[in-house]
Amino acid sequence: MASDTPPTAQAYGAQERAAIYRAIDERRDMRHFAGGSVAPEVLTRLLTAAHHAPSVGFMQPWRFIRVRSRALREQLHACVEVERQRTADALGERRDGFLQLKVEGLLDAAEVFAVALADGREAHVFGRRTLPEMDLASVACAIQNLWLAARAEGLGMGWVSFFDPADVARLLQLPPGARAVALLCLGPVHGFYEEPMLARERWARRAPLASVVFDDGWRRQADWLDRA
Repeated sequence: MASDTPPTAQAYGAQERAAIYRAIDERRDMRHFAGGSVAPEVLTRLLTAAHHAPSVGFMQPWRFIRVRSRALREQLHACVEVERQRTADALGERRDGFLQLKVEGLLDAAEVFAVALADGREAHVFGRRTLPEMDLASVACAIQNLWLAARAEGLGMGWVSFFDPADVARLLQLPPGARAVALLCLGPVHGFYEEPMLARERWARRAPLASVVFDDGWRRQADWLDRA
């Protein structure tokens, strides 16, 4: 049933909307951290935000493991370093440029969380019969929620994906069927990058919006974008 309430009456106020768009615009994949700590009540707020993410079939496939052991951090860092070197070798002529990039802050960040897909996901068919990867999409939504909440709290966060999932699963003692998908570095930073780090380092640039938005079919230009 259609609502009689006009959309503008349900919208947030101008300041609230501006804060949301600001967090989206200023969110950065951080690699440089300033140590320090994150208060337990802040961690609780951040993880609550993550846990309120949408998930297909309401399956909530995310699992967050807080890495508190320094020895375990160092083992995870070693896994990342192995994959960093392998990635560099796979990049051919861009190898040296890649190796100059800082790709993680596992030993510097105040907090490290491993994020895994839960076991038993095959039991969830709702929304996944033809798109089983929607469990990963749901976890990505949870990570994005956490990322935006962290930015609102003045904390940096970086998503590290340079690792062999089997190695991380072994270190974290994941059950059969679970799968590690992210290592998150979280904590105070000296400052947020003015632009994404890979754009700043001229590794890549943001594509124009018009190149990724189409009307009624692939590559059909959305002319209304120009007018907007």
